[in-house]
Amino acid sequence: MDTFHEQALRMILSPHVKEAFNISRESEKTRDRYGRTRVGQSVLLARRLVEAGCRFVTAAGYTHGQWDTHGENDKRLRDTLAPTLDQSLSALMEDLAKRGLLESTVVLVTGEFGRTPTINPNRGRDHWPDCWSLLVGGGGIEGGRVVGASDERGANVAERPVSTGDLYATIYKAMGIDWTKTYMSPIGRPVYIANGFEDKMGEPLKELI
Repeated sequence: MDTFHEQALRMILSPHVKEAFNISRESEKTRDRYGRTRVGQSVLLARRLVEAGCRFVTAAGYTHGQWDTHGENDKRLRDTLAPTLDQSLSALMEDLAKRGLLESTVVLVTGEFGRTPTINPNRGRDHWPDCWSLLVGGGGIEGGRVVGASDERGANVAERPVSTGDLYATIYKAMGIDWTKTYMSPIGRPVYIANGFEDKMGEPLKELI
C-alpha cells in the first residue's frame, strides 16, 4: 500500500503533471473552439493529458445524471446536451489530427445503455438496454462507417448485433493489446478481457480495423 501511495503522490506532485493540467497555457481561440463550458474545457484538458503522455483519460464536465433524460428529453438534448457534445467532440478530433495524435489515440463516446423508443408522461425517455449506439474513432480505426442497424423504432437490433466484447476487442487490437487475453478464475472458468454475447470471446469489428 505504501508503494501505491508513493506512486500516487509522485504523480500528483510532478511538475510535468502540473503543467499538463494548466489549461491557461492554451490560446483563447483554442479554448473558444472547444467551448467555454465545463464539458468543452474538460475535453480540452483531456487532449492536454494525452499530449503529455497519459495512457487513459476520461473527459467529464456534465453534471451527475445530466444525460439521464427521464423528463424533457427533446428539450434537454436540443438546448444543452447535444450542442456541447457536438462542439467539444469535433474540436477534439480536429485538434488531435492537427497535432499528429489521432492515429495513436482511440476516442470513445458512449453511455452504458440506450433510451426507450417511447416517450413517458414526463416527455422523457427511460432506460433501455436492448439497443443503443456509440461513437469510436482514431487509433487507426476506420472512420465514416456505420456498423449494425436498429429497427424503424430504434427499439431492437435489426442487423449486425455488436457486443461490448466486440467493441473491447476492436479497441484492444487498435492499441496493440492482445484482445484474446484470458484469465482463469479459481473455479476454472475462463474470463475474457473482451467478453461478448453468451459469455463468449468478442471479436474485433472487421468493418473498422
